[in-house]
Amino acid sequence: MNNYDASLINDLAPRKFTKRGVIWTSFLVILIILGIIAYADQLIKGQVVTSMRDYALWGIYISNFVFFVATSFVGSVAVAILRLSKKSWRTPLVRIAEIITFASISMAGITIMIDMARPDRLLYLFIYGRLQSPIIWDVIIIPTFLAISFLLLYYPLLPDFAILKNHFKEKNSTLSKWYGRLSLNWSGSEVQKAVQSRAIKILAVLILPVGIVLQTIDAWLFSTTYRIGWDSTNFGPYFIAGAFVAGMGALIAVVYVVRRVRNLENYITDLHFDKLGKLLVLACLIYLYFNINEYLIPFFTAKKGEMTHLDVLFTGHYAPLFWFVTIGGLIIPIIVLMFKKGRKPFPMFIIALLVVVASWWKRYLIVTPTLLHPFLPIQGVPESWHHYFPSLHEWIITTATLAMALLIITLLVRYLPVIPIERTAEERELLKNNKNIES
Repeated sequence: MNNYDASLINDLAPRKFTKRGVIWTSFLVILIILGIIAYADQLIKGQVVTSMRDYALWGIYISNFVFFVATSFVGSVAVAILRLSKKSWRTPLVRIAEIITFASISMAGITIMIDMARPDRLLYLFIYGRLQSPIIWDVIIIPTFLAISFLLLYYPLLPDFAILKNHFKEKNSTLSKWYGRLSLNWSGSEVQKAVQSRAIKILAVLILPVGIVLQTIDAWLFSTTYRIGWDSTNFGPYFIAGAFVAGMGALIAVVYVVRRVRNLENYITDLHFDKLGKLLVLACLIYLYFNINEYLIPFFTAKKGEMTHLDVLFTGHYAPLFWFVTIGGLIIPIIVLMFKKGRKPFPMFIIALLVVVASWWKRYLIVTPTLLHPFLPIQGVPESWHHYFPSLHEWIITTATLAMALLIITLLVRYLPVIPIERTAEERELLKNNKNIES
């Protein structure tokens, strides 16, 4: 291994947590523990500790579930498109996208179980599930997407694990041993490389349609209920476009933090943020179009139920949240990112955070207002059933799930080379040889 290779490995190899890293991880663990305590209390006392009732029977848990599913779409878009396009600029971004996808879809599966009042009956979905129900489609597609996401994250890591095994042999024998086991005896032979390349290509091809199916099934879970606000054949592409926005926002935010914490400015450059900014603009424009389509047609058809729903969103109780989500999560990002200065790393990070927050609240707006406007007027029930706002239990548990997703990302970033070592070395060597040929 020459000096150049050693320098590259030192830059990209995992490092110990700094003091800030330890504080951050401890903070996430505390939030998760609080969430476990709140969930245990919910299991003991029942869903009465939540604000969910006969009408708002989904609430924040399903909003959070849909957000996690949407965010996981970044793996389908970024990984499939960027891997299959073979563009060299995508190398520092793909693994981070894979990590976000794996963390998000893992927490989506857990979140849906949190919403169940009787999680002990989860097995019944597999034993007695009926294909006529869209819910069973979700039960099938989420584990499938999780498995593909894991394999797409793991297979490209094999050469890097072998490199890290040698790198940590003298520095940390225990870590070296673990990397050696994870490398599955990778030697870098031509046969191994051919099998790995073929496997990655197959997985990259598979994850895009599976990701689209996952988003579409989630949309169908809503639209097949025929409720006002959900009764739309537009909901499939509407969810896909929204997932594109949420996923790209999450990717940009995590890329910025990883770049800053790991001092990877030489590897994740302004060029990467410029290209990600253009992708986010495209995503926001597409999603803005679907939002206009989703609200404009009901407005002109002027059905009484639809008008009541739109009034609540446009000028009523949910108007401040609706306009924050629309303006802050779509229009402002489009305007800012149209300019080159707006696609610099720090402005992009701020915009990405705004997009992610708006994307989460967008899912809340998709779920809650519609549930509170059933076919028949709400009557003969307590006044509190006419409204919904999450209880303290719901907020603590939901915050814990978000913290758990961040903890998974944090730990994977800590122990995995977030930028592929072998591929980066190969690309640099290829670039060097091309320059020598030209000169």
